[in-house]
Amino acid sequence: MMLQTNNAISHSQLLASLVESAVSTRSSLLGRAAHAQIIRTLDAPHPSFLSNHLVNMYSKLDLPNSAQLVLQLSPSRSVVTWTALIAGFVHNGHFASAISNFANMRRDSIHPNDFTFPCVSRPLVCFVCRAFDMYCKTGLETRLGNCLMKCLTETLRLGTPTCRMRCSTAAANAVYKFIEFLRPVGSLILFCAFLNACSDTSALELGRQLHGFVMRCGFGKDVSVLNGLVDFYGKCQDIGSSKMVFDRIGLAWLEQGRSVHALAVKACVDGNVFVGSALVDMYGKCGSIEDAECAFDELPSRNLITWNAMVGGYTHQGHASMALALFEEMSARSHEVKPNYVTLVCVLSACSREGDVQKGMQIFDSMKARYGVEPGAEHYACIVDLLGRSGMVERAYEFITKMPIRPTISIWGALLGACKMYRKPELGKIAADKLFELDPKDSGNRVVLSNLFAAAGRWEEATLVRKEMKDVGIKKGAGYSWIAVKNAVHIPCKGHLP
Repeated sequence: MMLQTNNAISHSQLLASLVESAVSTRSSLLGRAAHAQIIRTLDAPHPSFLSNHLVNMYSKLDLPNSAQLVLQLSPSRSVVTWTALIAGFVHNGHFASAISNFANMRRDSIHPNDFTFPCVSRPLVCFVCRAFDMYCKTGLETRLGNCLMKCLTETLRLGTPTCRMRCSTAAANAVYKFIEFLRPVGSLILFCAFLNACSDTSALELGRQLHGFVMRCGFGKDVSVLNGLVDFYGKCQDIGSSKMVFDRIGLAWLEQGRSVHALAVKACVDGNVFVGSALVDMYGKCGSIEDAECAFDELPSRNLITWNAMVGGYTHQGHASMALALFEEMSARSHEVKPNYVTLVCVLSACSREGDVQKGMQIFDSMKARYGVEPGAEHYACIVDLLGRSGMVERAYEFITKMPIRPTISIWGALLGACKMYRKPELGKIAADKLFELDPKDSGNRVVLSNLFAAAGRWEEATLVRKEMKDVGIKKGAGYSWIAVKNAVHIPCKGHLP
């Protein structure tokens, strides 16, 4: 009896995999064939997780009638089933149907979860923007403008953490009118919300208008606004403007570092190998590679720390090819300086960024024989990251299983990141379970696993991960960064405005 039950479960999981394949390949033919196989081989009522997979498949493949029919025939309609249907409608631009089904879900006494609200927020934003634009055109903004403005702001606030608003022409007009309302009482929160809403290439000009309005209102030096502008221009692929705003922030005390460099020159100690190495390291970490190169080239003599600082600076700033070229030059001078443990970590990391699997494996395999360095956890993590970034996720997992050392958090974390990048939920689950054992209180790994399941359409498992987090009292910490502005360090947390 137990054997028959296990076989039935395995068969159901196989059919679920076929349905997932239909979604990933966007093959409605394969999806309908899998559905037919489910009807032929499984007794009704079908398992709820299969119904969820079918609803997700039909809605994602833009077959709304079939998706709704499966949902209506499902004996147990859960929040996962409804969310899959709503997400599919939003994915294909059927905003009215998404809102309508959200209302039906509430009538069915089903409470939304953490995945439902992000799906609904996008159509809500678009509808409110269109309504606001319509009332502005009819000249009724004085009567209804404040109400719609409040609704629009609140909708944006709820949608900001999880999705971006796709600004249509109507939405753009609404925001222009909204700026008119804001002129008397500019608000940092609203500026940041609208910058996030405009993070689309089609809304670049609108965002620039907001940028100019922000400057005129006197908020051009606010840390939160500057962060929002950097993010906005980056998402709009306007890298030049993003860098221009970024340079104004004065990140990582670069100007203070240059002042210290000037003092070293005045004190005639800039040629000292220890001072020079520190300057190379400082400039590399602050993102000024040109200054790091100048400090490196001007040193009359260099030691191992100097070389490591320059190689690490190139790697840290994404100049992987230059890091590898400098490493080759360093290796050619083995009579003067010999790469050590730290050097090889930097070089393997550069190979990972460059995607050069052959070079990375060659260096790793020759570490002990050529450089006399025993591979450590950091080197193994670099190789796992290298294989994972290159799409060789299964090979990365096989590499981990054959390690002579016990895999660390960084090693399993690299594998989990690769699984997220290439949507490998099964291997991702293995990596995440190992991470949970090593660091049970870390929320980030659980969030990554939940998002990985959600991206694969496995809503039940994604919800279960979130539920486990809640049950054991694990909460996702707010993100923050250290920013230096005018000799003062600011630590703006997510949602915090100084």
